[in-house]
Amino acid sequence: MKKIKVLFVCIHNSARSQMAEAFLNALGGDTFEAESAGLEPGTLNPAAVEVMKEIGIDISKNKTQSAFDFFKKGKLFNYVITVCDETSAERCPIFPGHTRRLHWSFEDPSAIKGSYEEKLEKTRNIRDVIKAKIEDWLKEVKES
Repeated sequence: MKKIKVLFVCIHNSARSQMAEAFLNALGGDTFEAESAGLEPGTLNPAAVEVMKEIGIDISKNKTQSAFDFFKKGKLFNYVITVCDETSAERCPIFPGHTRRLHWSFEDPSAIKGSYEEKLEKTRNIRDVIKAKIEDWLKEVKES
């Protein structure tokens, strides 16, 4: 059976989309194949790397990628899911083929102010919200 291909897109591909990709591959890897990309690829967010490592998922070797590079290569996805704010999501390219677009807005870890410990704590909360959304979505998709 062919896996359902999913692309998670955010601004820099530094935290939210990376976490969503990792969770979907970990929780639905038998059915799904997830990738992630950014509108303006940056560098991995150290707080996101750390909070994922805390739960046994290592994203430290991941590279940030460009959504437009995927588009130019003609990659096909069953779902393209934007995980940034709505205004930024509108900049995401329209991928060819029969692609369903979904939008899940999560807080941006790079916008968190405070000490590193405060950033970690808020990034843990974002991580947990992303994981819960992936778990709920997996149930929805399997039921449909």
